[in-house]
Amino acid sequence: MRILQIYLSYSFVLTLFLLLTSCGSYRELLYFQNLDHSRPFKENIENFTAVTIQNDDILGINISSLSSEASALFNVNFASNGNTQGQSLGYQVDTNGAIEIPLLGTFKVAGLSTTELRDQIKQKLQKYLKEPIVNVRILNFKVSVMGDVGKPGVYNVENERITLPEAVTLAGDLNVTADRNNLWLIRERDSQREYIPIDLTSKDIFKSPYFYLKNNDLLYIQPGKAKYSSVSNTYQILGIFLSVLSIVAIVITSN
Repeated sequence: MRILQIYLSYSFVLTLFLLLTSCGSYRELLYFQNLDHSRPFKENIENFTAVTIQNDDILGINISSLSSEASALFNVNFASNGNTQGQSLGYQVDTNGAIEIPLLGTFKVAGLSTTELRDQIKQKLQKYLKEPIVNVRILNFKVSVMGDVGKPGVYNVENERITLPEAVTLAGDLNVTADRNNLWLIRERDSQREYIPIDLTSKDIFKSPYFYLKNNDLLYIQPGKAKYSSVSNTYQILGIFLSVLSIVAIVITSN
Protein backbone atom coordinates (compact mmCIF):
# COMPACT_ATOMS: atom_id res chain seq x y z
CA MET A 1 0.00 0.00 0.00
CA ARG A 2 2.87 2.34 0.83
CA ILE A 3 4.36 1.80 -2.63
CA LEU A 4 0.98 2.53 -4.21
CA GLN A 5 0.67 5.82 -2.33
CA ILE A 6 4.14 6.86 -3.41
CA TYR A 7 3.34 5.98 -7.01
CA LEU A 8 0.06 7.93 -6.99
CA SER A 9 1.82 10.95 -5.51
CA TYR A 10 4.50 10.75 -8.19
CA SER A 11 1.86 10.47 -10.95
CA PHE A 12 0.01 13.52 -9.62
CA VAL A 13 3.16 15.63 -9.48
CA LEU A 14 4.17 14.54 -13.00
CA THR A 15 0.74 15.35 -14.41
CA LEU A 16 0.70 18.76 -12.72
CA PHE A 17 4.17 19.51 -14.08
CA LEU A 18 3.12 18.65 -17.64
CA LEU A 19 0.05 20.85 -17.39
CA LEU A 20 2.05 23.81 -16.13
CA THR A 21 4.83 23.49 -18.70
CA SER A 22 2.42 23.04 -21.62
CA CYS A 23 0.38 26.14 -20.79
CA GLY A 24 3.30 28.58 -20.84
CA SER A 25 3.47 31.72 -18.70
CA TYR A 26 0.76 34.30 -18.13
CA ARG A 27 2.95 37.09 -19.50
CA GLU A 28 3.11 35.38 -22.90
CA LEU A 29 -0.63 36.02 -23.33
CA LEU A 30 -0.39 39.80 -22.94
CA TYR A 31 -0.48 42.32 -25.79
CA PHE A 32 1.58 45.55 -25.87
CA GLN A 33 3.58 44.51 -22.78
CA ASN A 34 5.86 47.58 -22.71
CA LEU A 35 3.01 50.07 -22.30
CA ASP A 36 3.38 52.30 -19.23
CA HIS A 37 0.33 51.50 -17.09
CA SER A 38 1.17 54.08 -14.44
CA ARG A 39 -0.20 57.08 -16.35
CA PRO A 40 -2.13 58.07 -19.48
CA PHE A 41 -0.07 59.52 -22.32
CA LYS A 42 -0.39 60.62 -25.94
CA GLU A 43 1.70 60.20 -29.06
CA ASN A 44 1.39 61.53 -32.59
CA ILE A 45 0.20 59.22 -35.37
CA GLU A 46 2.94 59.36 -37.99
CA ASN A 47 2.64 56.01 -39.75
CA PHE A 48 -0.75 56.34 -41.45
CA THR A 49 -0.70 56.16 -45.24
CA ALA A 50 -3.74 56.24 -47.49
CA VAL A 51 -4.68 53.01 -49.23
CA THR A 52 -3.64 53.02 -52.88
CA ILE A 53 -5.42 51.37 -55.79
CA GLN A 54 -3.97 48.12 -57.15
CA ASN A 55 -4.47 45.90 -60.17
CA ASP A 56 -7.69 43.85 -59.98
CA ASP A 57 -9.31 46.25 -57.52
CA ILE A 58 -12.98 46.92 -58.22
CA LEU A 59 -13.80 50.62 -57.97
CA GLY A 60 -17.23 51.99 -57.20
CA ILE A 61 -17.47 55.40 -58.89
CA ASN A 62 -20.56 57.53 -58.44
CA ILE A 63 -20.96 60.85 -60.25
CA SER A 64 -23.64 63.42 -59.60
CA SER A 65 -24.27 67.04 -60.58
CA LEU A 66 -27.01 69.65 -60.93
CA SER A 67 -28.32 67.64 -63.88
CA SER A 68 -29.16 64.04 -62.93
CA GLU A 69 -29.79 63.17 -66.59
CA ALA A 70 -26.32 64.31 -67.64
CA SER A 71 -24.68 62.58 -64.66
CA ALA A 72 -26.35 59.27 -65.56
CA LEU A 73 -24.16 59.06 -68.69
CA PHE A 74 -21.11 58.51 -66.48
CA ASN A 75 -22.62 56.08 -64.00
CA VAL A 76 -22.29 53.00 -66.18
CA ASN A 77 -20.67 50.31 -64.04
CA PHE A 78 -19.32 46.97 -65.13
CA ALA A 79 -19.50 43.73 -63.16
CA SER A 80 -16.20 42.27 -62.06
CA ASN A 81 -16.66 39.12 -64.15
CA GLY A 82 -19.37 40.05 -66.63
CA ASN A 83 -22.10 38.50 -64.50
CA THR A 84 -24.15 41.07 -62.60
CA GLN A 85 -26.06 38.56 -60.50
CA GLY A 86 -24.78 38.58 -56.92
CA GLN A 87 -21.67 40.56 -57.87
CA SER A 88 -20.51 44.01 -56.82
CA LEU A 89 -20.71 46.40 -59.74
CA GLY A 90 -17.76 48.61 -60.46
CA TYR A 91 -14.81 49.43 -62.66
CA GLN A 92 -12.21 46.67 -62.46
CA VAL A 93 -8.60 47.82 -62.63
CA ASP A 94 -6.91 45.92 -65.46
CA THR A 95 -3.44 44.36 -65.53
CA ASN A 96 -2.04 47.67 -66.79
CA GLY A 97 -3.42 49.44 -63.72
CA ALA A 98 -6.06 51.35 -65.67
CA ILE A 99 -9.83 51.79 -65.98
CA GLU A 100 -11.95 53.31 -68.73
CA ILE A 101 -14.88 55.62 -68.01
CA PRO A 102 -17.42 56.46 -70.73
CA LEU A 103 -16.68 59.80 -72.46
CA LEU A 104 -13.77 60.53 -70.12
CA GLY A 105 -11.45 57.87 -71.51
CA THR A 106 -8.72 55.83 -69.81
CA PHE A 107 -7.34 56.58 -66.36
CA LYS A 108 -4.08 55.17 -65.01
CA VAL A 109 -5.21 54.48 -61.46
CA ALA A 110 -2.78 51.96 -59.91
CA GLY A 111 -0.78 53.66 -57.19
CA LEU A 112 -3.32 56.45 -56.70
CA SER A 113 -5.43 56.92 -53.59
CA THR A 114 -9.18 57.08 -54.09
CA THR A 115 -9.01 60.80 -53.24
CA GLU A 116 -6.44 61.44 -55.97
CA LEU A 117 -8.53 59.55 -58.53
CA ARG A 118 -11.65 61.44 -57.45
CA ASP A 119 -9.89 64.76 -58.10
CA GLN A 120 -8.69 63.63 -61.55
CA ILE A 121 -12.18 62.52 -62.60
CA LYS A 122 -13.74 65.70 -61.25
CA GLN A 123 -11.28 67.79 -63.25
CA LYS A 124 -12.18 66.01 -66.52
CA LEU A 125 -15.90 66.33 -65.79
CA GLN A 126 -15.77 70.12 -65.73
CA LYS A 127 -16.46 70.40 -69.45
CA TYR A 128 -19.44 68.04 -69.28
CA LEU A 129 -21.14 68.74 -65.96
CA LYS A 130 -21.88 71.75 -63.79
CA GLU A 131 -20.63 71.38 -60.22
CA PRO A 132 -19.87 67.65 -60.44
CA ILE A 133 -19.58 65.56 -57.29
CA VAL A 134 -17.51 62.37 -57.46
CA ASN A 135 -17.28 59.53 -54.95
CA VAL A 136 -14.74 56.74 -55.35
CA ARG A 137 -14.27 53.68 -53.14
CA ILE A 138 -12.71 50.24 -53.41
CA LEU A 139 -15.55 47.71 -53.41
CA ASN A 140 -13.52 44.54 -52.91
CA PHE A 141 -11.30 45.72 -50.03
CA LYS A 142 -10.67 42.69 -47.83
CA VAL A 143 -8.18 41.17 -45.42
CA SER A 144 -7.72 37.50 -44.52
CA VAL A 145 -6.86 36.09 -41.09
CA MET A 146 -5.84 32.46 -40.70
CA GLY A 147 -4.21 30.28 -38.08
CA ASP A 148 -4.70 30.10 -34.33
CA VAL A 149 -7.64 32.52 -33.95
CA GLY A 150 -11.26 32.20 -32.88
CA LYS A 151 -12.81 32.82 -36.32
CA PRO A 152 -10.38 32.56 -39.24
CA GLY A 153 -11.76 33.92 -42.47
CA VAL A 154 -11.86 36.64 -45.12
CA TYR A 155 -13.25 39.98 -43.92
CA ASN A 156 -14.59 42.76 -46.12
CA VAL A 157 -13.67 46.33 -45.15
CA GLU A 158 -16.11 49.04 -46.21
CA ASN A 159 -14.23 52.17 -45.15
CA GLU A 160 -10.83 51.25 -46.67
CA ARG A 161 -9.14 51.57 -43.29
CA ILE A 162 -8.38 48.74 -40.89
CA THR A 163 -5.57 48.24 -38.40
CA LEU A 164 -3.81 45.03 -37.54
CA PRO A 165 -5.42 44.78 -34.05
CA GLU A 166 -8.84 45.40 -35.63
CA ALA A 167 -8.32 42.49 -38.02
CA VAL A 168 -7.35 40.25 -35.09
CA THR A 169 -10.50 41.36 -33.26
CA LEU A 170 -12.69 40.61 -36.29
CA ALA A 171 -11.26 37.11 -36.33
CA GLY A 172 -12.36 36.48 -32.74
CA ASP A 173 -8.99 37.34 -31.16
CA LEU A 174 -5.97 35.09 -30.81
CA ASN A 175 -6.49 31.79 -29.02
CA VAL A 176 -4.68 31.27 -25.73
CA THR A 177 -2.31 28.90 -27.52
CA ALA A 178 -1.35 31.39 -30.27
CA ASP A 179 2.20 32.73 -30.56
CA ARG A 180 1.69 36.47 -29.97
CA ASN A 181 5.22 37.56 -30.80
CA ASN A 182 5.59 35.68 -34.06
CA LEU A 183 2.76 36.57 -36.46
CA TRP A 184 3.25 36.90 -40.19
CA LEU A 185 1.77 39.59 -42.42
CA ILE A 186 1.85 38.57 -46.09
CA ARG A 187 1.37 41.40 -48.58
CA GLU A 188 1.47 41.51 -52.37
CA ARG A 189 2.26 44.72 -54.23
CA ASP A 190 4.23 45.79 -57.29
CA SER A 191 4.50 42.16 -58.47
CA GLN A 192 6.25 41.18 -55.23
CA ARG A 193 5.19 39.26 -52.14
CA GLU A 194 6.40 40.47 -48.75
CA TYR A 195 6.62 38.38 -45.56
CA ILE A 196 6.62 40.67 -42.54
CA PRO A 197 7.11 39.38 -38.95
CA ILE A 198 4.77 40.99 -36.39
CA ASP A 199 5.11 41.11 -32.60
CA LEU A 200 1.84 41.87 -30.80
CA THR A 201 3.48 41.73 -27.37
CA SER A 202 5.17 45.09 -28.02
CA LYS A 203 3.47 48.48 -28.22
CA ASP A 204 5.91 49.35 -31.02
CA ILE A 205 3.36 47.83 -33.37
CA PHE A 206 1.44 51.12 -33.13
CA LYS A 207 4.33 52.90 -34.84
CA SER A 208 4.94 50.20 -37.41
CA PRO A 209 4.46 50.99 -41.12
CA TYR A 210 2.40 47.79 -41.20
CA PHE A 211 -0.04 48.82 -38.47
CA TYR A 212 -2.58 49.88 -41.12
CA LEU A 213 -3.46 46.98 -43.38
CA LYS A 214 -3.81 47.13 -47.17
CA ASN A 215 -6.24 45.47 -49.54
CA ASN A 216 -5.76 41.68 -49.81
CA ASP A 217 -3.37 41.48 -46.85
CA LEU A 218 -3.09 38.04 -45.24
CA LEU A 219 -2.41 37.73 -41.53
CA TYR A 220 -1.17 34.34 -40.31
CA ILE A 221 -1.17 33.57 -36.59
CA GLN A 222 1.16 30.72 -35.72
CA PRO A 223 0.22 28.30 -32.93
CA GLY A 224 2.58 28.33 -29.97
CA LYS A 225 4.38 25.39 -28.40
CA ALA A 226 1.48 24.88 -25.98
CA LYS A 227 -0.78 24.15 -28.96
CA TYR A 228 1.61 21.49 -30.19
CA SER A 229 2.03 19.93 -26.76
CA SER A 230 -1.70 19.60 -26.32
CA VAL A 231 -2.01 17.46 -29.45
CA SER A 232 1.36 15.70 -29.66
CA ASN A 233 1.45 11.93 -29.55
CA THR A 234 3.76 11.92 -26.56
CA TYR A 235 1.29 13.79 -24.40
CA GLN A 236 -1.65 11.77 -25.65
CA ILE A 237 0.08 8.45 -24.93
CA LEU A 238 1.25 9.67 -21.54
CA GLY A 239 -2.26 10.77 -20.67
CA ILE A 240 -3.67 7.37 -21.58
CA PHE A 241 -0.92 5.65 -19.62
CA LEU A 242 -1.62 7.70 -16.49
CA SER A 243 -5.36 7.10 -16.83
CA VAL A 244 -4.88 3.33 -17.03
CA LEU A 245 -2.59 3.35 -14.01
CA SER A 246 -5.11 5.43 -12.06
CA ILE A 247 -7.83 2.86 -12.78
CA VAL A 248 -5.52 0.06 -11.68
CA ALA A 249 -4.75 1.96 -8.49
CA ILE A 250 -8.46 2.43 -7.75
CA VAL A 251 -9.12 -1.32 -8.23
CA ILE A 252 -6.24 -2.29 -5.98
CA THR A 253 -7.30 0.18 -3.30
CA SER A 254 -10.89 -1.02 -3.35
CA ASN A 255 -9.74 -4.58 -2.75
